[in-house]
Amino acid sequence: MQAANCKQCLLWVIATVIGIVSPEPTVRPLVINTWPFTRAAEAAWNVLELGGSALDAVEKGCTQCEIDQCDGSVGYGGSPDEYGETTLDAMIMNGNTMEAGAVANLRRIKNAIGVARAVMEYTKHTFLVGESASLFAQSMGFPSEDLTTSKSISIYSKWLDQNCQPNFRKNVIPDPLQSCGPYKPVRGLQVGKQAVIQKDVNVHHHDTIGMIAIDKAGNLAAGTSTNGATHKIPGYFRRVGDSPIIGAGAYADSAAGAAAATGDGDTMMRFLPSYQAVEYMRIGIDPSAACQKAIIRIQKYAKDFFGAIICTNITGSYGAACSKAPGFTQFHFTVFKPGIARPQEEVVDCL
Repeated sequence: MQAANCKQCLLWVIATVIGIVSPEPTVRPLVINTWPFTRAAEAAWNVLELGGSALDAVEKGCTQCEIDQCDGSVGYGGSPDEYGETTLDAMIMNGNTMEAGAVANLRRIKNAIGVARAVMEYTKHTFLVGESASLFAQSMGFPSEDLTTSKSISIYSKWLDQNCQPNFRKNVIPDPLQSCGPYKPVRGLQVGKQAVIQKDVNVHHHDTIGMIAIDKAGNLAAGTSTNGATHKIPGYFRRVGDSPIIGAGAYADSAAGAAAATGDGDTMMRFLPSYQAVEYMRIGIDPSAACQKAIIRIQKYAKDFFGAIICTNITGSYGAACSKAPGFTQFHFTVFKPGIARPQEEVVDCL
């Protein structure tokens, strides 16, 4: 680790000399998370102020959002799938050891980020999915609970009344723009040169808490938690978005920086924006510029995609960027740092 830090310091000095970055004072501890989820930031900050680890802070902060059901897009009782069931995705990453744990399609368990950490600490695996993840969680002592609420039932019923609009189907019959199905694939489609990404269904149907923490010792961690896209395709192999994918939803390396993303996961996961942003910071690029470059890379293929990313380097310098989409021109995120009494909401204009 010492050698890695020395290498990073050398890269930072070189980058400063040639003008890529300017030297900045170290800010520790630090919490930054997507969206104005201030209670989550407070929960994480309380851990850091008491001398706790970045990893503990991220778990605590994301857990708070799961309890609060942040924006209806995190935790139980939100984003029902095509069968009306709420399932959860989460991941957590230790920037010191590069260990990570993730779960997807987690059923009956409310504390998804806690289960993700258990995967990291009590198994040799990285990613557990579906019923296997739920059974593992129960074996680790997590209680089995119903994730359905009156709100999620109402969302699902309204969707059925609207002929299942919007949905995530394409190239099927009957017409998914007019019918609930059941669907069958249209055979013999002509495959030609076309845009590789289609427009997102709705910018309000999938948000995530992505959180980054730096503790007093300079250790970094990152994590995510979400209940996924509303009306996502269910089944034995349910749709999984970017949130639990290491390098897509979040990434942390205590020798370079950390990043976390939110938005249209079906688009963003194809470009690993969190990993990409950290690699930009590794060579000394400013966090704001690193976030912007990660977004611009995706826009080459999906001009109007809905998404945003937060970034921080090892000094605690941070930034954010977003992609302009219909109904989404600014991105709000939360920061808690030394010198302020409560978390502050910041905003960036989308590219």
